[in-house]
Amino acid sequence: MRWKINWSYILVLLAWSIILLPSCQNEEVNPNYQQDASDPAFLHRSMKKLTDVIVHDIFSPPVASRNYVYPSIAAYEALIHQYPDYQSLEGQLHQLDQLPKPEADKEYCYSLAAVHAFLTTSKKFVFSEQKLNSFHEEILQEFQAIGIPKKVFDNSKAYGEALSNAIVAWSSKDLYAETRSYPKYSVSDDPGRWAPTPPDYMDGIEPHWNKIRTLVLDSAAQFVPQPPSEFSLDENSQFLGELMEVYNVVKAADEEQVEIAKFWDCNPFVSNVHGHIMFATKKISPGGHWIGITQIATQKANSNMMETAAAYTLVSISLFDAFISCWDEKYRSSLVRPETVINQHFDQEWMPLLQTPPFPEHTSGHSVISSASAVALTHLYGDNFSFVDSTEVEYGLPVRSFDSFFDASEEAAISRLYGGIHYRPAIEFGVSQGKKVGNFIVDNLKMKK
Repeated sequence: MRWKINWSYILVLLAWSIILLPSCQNEEVNPNYQQDASDPAFLHRSMKKLTDVIVHDIFSPPVASRNYVYPSIAAYEALIHQYPDYQSLEGQLHQLDQLPKPEADKEYCYSLAAVHAFLTTSKKFVFSEQKLNSFHEEILQEFQAIGIPKKVFDNSKAYGEALSNAIVAWSSKDLYAETRSYPKYSVSDDPGRWAPTPPDYMDGIEPHWNKIRTLVLDSAAQFVPQPPSEFSLDENSQFLGELMEVYNVVKAADEEQVEIAKFWDCNPFVSNVHGHIMFATKKISPGGHWIGITQIATQKANSNMMETAAAYTLVSISLFDAFISCWDEKYRSSLVRPETVINQHFDQEWMPLLQTPPFPEHTSGHSVISSASAVALTHLYGDNFSFVDSTEVEYGLPVRSFDSFFDASEEAAISRLYGGIHYRPAIEFGVSQGKKVGNFIVDNLKMKK
């Protein structure tokens, strides 16, 4: 019996084999791809890019803390599956539950998933999404160049996106969107009550921030600080003494005090007026400064990818809850700023060294959030962790050296007096308030098993 050969069919098979063979045989897989992908530099660079976009988009300090915290949590939740000593924050952060889990029959590169989740989430919290898009594509190409198998790469991206979607959905329930339509702060004729300040006379920023859902604190009012001194211009009043201290400190400020004030200014939007010309200077927020310090600390400690993600997450959670706690008091006491009182009653020409930010005085935001951040970083790296803070170099300021995180936070706090924007009680009570917030968080949030 003779067989008839179907040459057309054979040629088609040969053609398909030529097409498919390279894709099956020529995929260059790096046997060490998991290790190479776990370089914390991927996460540091992603965080720095987010900071740059936050600065560009000019978010207020409390809103910036929100922009940091949700992407950080997304990255953390992806990485815990590679590091069994760490555990999820499900059930520990308010209303966080039912996060997607990896599929048992699939292989993942969790470092890739973490960075992808971080950047995918970050885009939901900024205006200039396109600035993150190009960076995101670039960093994904770097992961591909490591030699991650295609299936693993695709699985990891899919898991990162699933986590991001869940975190973004969770964030949508924190009342941020709702507070966008709440009433503005009402200015009154009460001389002790906060009023808008020059040069822009902006409305009070985020008067309803205490409505935002906390993450670890029981409520915004859990750690209500001591109230400010009662407003009084009587010559023997406590308030007048505190006011005159601000006035005299600014007039007599030495070079070191000026440098300290400027180093910790961290005003995201400073209006500069020269004659008829006005222009804005964009700078890092107070929270962004402490995120920068977190990068410095983790790099000095040679922290691995998981330790780095945990540090960013703990600090960003501390910042977030600390801002809610602080803003709760700001609009409760609604105390007038030194600039307003001094200009109206004592010296029309006096100006603070720093531009007065557009919200009430008590307590000092930088004092609260810096102290909370110092508690978080000290919990992770110890009390005698010296470091050189280069966070402000790109904004034209020199480095400053500190013996500990509390050394830095105390300088950040007193900088507000040197800058002429806070009375001493706002600083001292703010430090106490921030430490209480920070200690509650590290005592109640368990990241390691």
